[in-house]
Amino acid sequence: MNAEVLRQAPLFTGLDDEAAEALSAAMIEHRLRRGEVLFRQGDAGDRLYVVTDGKMKLGRTSADGRENLLAILGPGQLFGELSLFDPGPRSATATAVTDSTMKSLSHEELGGWLTGRPEVARGLLNQLAGRLRRANDVVADLVFSDVPGRVAKALLDLSSRFGRVADDGVHVYHDLTQEELAQLVGASRETVNKALADFASRGWLRLEARSVVLMDVDRLKRRAR
Repeated sequence: MNAEVLRQAPLFTGLDDEAAEALSAAMIEHRLRRGEVLFRQGDAGDRLYVVTDGKMKLGRTSADGRENLLAILGPGQLFGELSLFDPGPRSATATAVTDSTMKSLSHEELGGWLTGRPEVARGLLNQLAGRLRRANDVVADLVFSDVPGRVAKALLDLSSRFGRVADDGVHVYHDLTQEELAQLVGASRETVNKALADFASRGWLRLEARSVVLMDVDRLKRRAR
């Protein structure tokens, strides 16, 4: 299963089976329990990681202690690659949302793979371009979208990666606390809870423990615009 998940990562884009197996063999496996920190904001960074099982969160803490979630990552997604192109301290803290497994590669080893393999470089550049696009979207949402719109958009994004379709709707097992969900959309927990309660009263979703069932995706999509 790990091999199949790894092939979904941008790092492996375009590699044939032999090269993909060799790259996978060069990587180190890491296992974290829920709540464990892989690295902290400000730490020196020299490895990139690919999630193979579970969920990881990337967050930043301001000087006054406020926290903001930058991303929730699942199987096949990579992180920690920024320091390869811009050496410096880690820009975020990586924490396990659930029991998680990932594989890592040092930047020195990755440099060897980039030499003569433009497809690997393209995969990483596509990853960075996507990260920049998402950052632009976040800034635009904070300026132009209200909190309910951002909540709807966040739920739809989570459903696209962690959702399971059932007869009663799309079950989204996000594993986030109410506080973490609020940090993800850049709003207070009270405001986010109010938006969720409003969506539930309209019959668009059903709230469950660390998960949500989306029952009217079309309405949520319209609200997210």
